[in-house]
Amino acid sequence: MNERILVVDDDMQMRLALKEALVREGYFVALAEDVKKAKEELNNSFFDLVITDVKMPREDGVDLLKHIKKHQPLLPVVLITAYGTINDAVKAIKEGAFDYIQKPFTLEALYAVVRRAIGNTTNGKIVYGSKKMKEVLMAAERVAKSDVTVFILGESGVGKELISRYIHEKSERRDKPFIPVNCASIPENLLESELFGFEKGAFTGATYRKAGKFELADKGTILLDEITEMDLRLQSKILRVLQEKEIEILGARYPKKVDVRVIATSNRDVKKLVAEGKFREDLYYRLNVFPIVVPPLRERREDIPPLVHHMIKKYSKGMDVGIEEEAMEYLVNREWKGNVRELENAIARACILSDYSVIKVKHLEELNLESEKKCGSLEEMETKMIIETLRATNGNRTKAAKLLGITTRTLRNKIKEYKKMGITVPVGSQ
Repeated sequence: MNERILVVDDDMQMRLALKEALVREGYFVALAEDVKKAKEELNNSFFDLVITDVKMPREDGVDLLKHIKKHQPLLPVVLITAYGTINDAVKAIKEGAFDYIQKPFTLEALYAVVRRAIGNTTNGKIVYGSKKMKEVLMAAERVAKSDVTVFILGESGVGKELISRYIHEKSERRDKPFIPVNCASIPENLLESELFGFEKGAFTGATYRKAGKFELADKGTILLDEITEMDLRLQSKILRVLQEKEIEILGARYPKKVDVRVIATSNRDVKKLVAEGKFREDLYYRLNVFPIVVPPLRERREDIPPLVHHMIKKYSKGMDVGIEEEAMEYLVNREWKGNVRELENAIARACILSDYSVIKVKHLEELNLESEKKCGSLEEMETKMIIETLRATNGNRTKAAKLLGITTRTLRNKIKEYKKMGITVPVGSQ
């Protein structure tokens, strides 16, 4: 990982704390104490992300955002706000900010928004070499010109979010917000307020107004990633948004109109879920106006060489890293059950193992074959992790789901699958 982040804050302690936290995750971090210094850094260096406080003396974070959107429109900007500046944050999102974090925030929240923001744009280009991927991009570009709902289907790691960003960037909404929401990673009891927001006093603990993702995406695009993990009750509310073009903010007296283009994704067999009563049929038809199926990497092996060269360039730290012909052949012939995501992890580690010189088969075997001996396939690795987490929490599904970063519904589905396969699952409280 060699992504460069510029942190802008007039509070020295906050600047240093953010730098320490981000460097720990492997990012390169530069600091600026005000907007003037930030502009100098942006003129002299390349950055993948800017994190800036909103409230600063003289010029503030919104002024910096406007400057960046004028001179480097594809550079993502994340704002840091206090509770009292929620309206400023909403305004800034509409000005083109990627997202905002409210003080006080956890390291997990910081890392999550940074991971989403890094690679926030495709720069209008997706790396590929296969006819199948060309057809996918042609379909994406065609539908981008309209405003219809798009349902992107495919296995985990194939690049569904990348395709959704490509559609947004090719659309008339390209200068407006693109707001991704991972429906599988946000706990069920928080997803509704995350999507629709809430008014101050809406419930115990609601001491401020929170804008939901639909409100932030107004005039832009919202991505409902892995929507099939969403609770049935919440699915009905999404259906209402699609039908009525309005949202119901928790605690508000009246619904609010929104103009949002919806893109949804799923890695599951949606028709099967509908037949089993786990996904609303009416919502499925509303979403499935224009379906796009992204094939797995093993069905488009021609994409692997250009992807590998792109990833080597990304993780080479500016050094001239090469790859032997045998190593490339090895990569092309692998199954890649984790798809592009697994390939990228392999290249990132191989760059390190090769000492940023020439990637050989041995560098790939060390990190792939050995892990297979220990853990088997990705599915087996996932199963082992879930079982061990349930065992560590004495079978408490709520605690286990939180530790695993998935919803309790997703965990329940996994447990049902394991039981059908005859795998013993630790039993405890719900």
